[in-house]
Amino acid sequence: MVFKLKSALMEVLTNSYKDGMIKFLKDHPEYFDEAVQLALSDDQPYAWRSAWLLWSCIKDNDKRIRKYINPILDCMALKKSGHKRELLKILLKMELKEKHEAKLYDICVDNWKQINLEPSVRFTSLMTLKKMAAKYPELRDELVFLTQDHFLETLSPGIKNSVRKQFNIED
Repeated sequence: MVFKLKSALMEVLTNSYKDGMIKFLKDHPEYFDEAVQLALSDDQPYAWRSAWLLWSCIKDNDKRIRKYINPILDCMALKKSGHKRELLKILLKMELKEKHEAKLYDICVDNWKQINLEPSVRFTSLMTLKKMAAKYPELRDELVFLTQDHFLETLSPGIKNSVRKQFNIED
């Protein structure tokens, strides 16, 4: 039998509510890199919770995340839905270099086209694509294509309605 020692961060991730987790990471910045490493890992339930916590704690274009953009992009395809969504939300807060944007664009298009993927992941991917299209107007035509009815069919009514509002699609 193998026993794994839990770090203070791991204890907080499994035994605290959101406010307590945020306070812990704010009060103990020395655990920030561990939080990122957990978010990049497959060590559940810590991995997705850590990604969720990071998103809740970082500022827009947080300099502490910059060095982790490539690792986040590299691991995202292998993550399960909720974990993937939280990693996307972290990247949504960041100003990315063009090479990172291209990789993220491909990930998000792939996520969106997987009509059986969890709707919240698909929606977060689509919102990421929308943000990119605001920066690169030449992508708008592709977004029109990606918001055709067959891509919306498997979404929940609430998310479908939100997509229609975001993209001015008639019902």
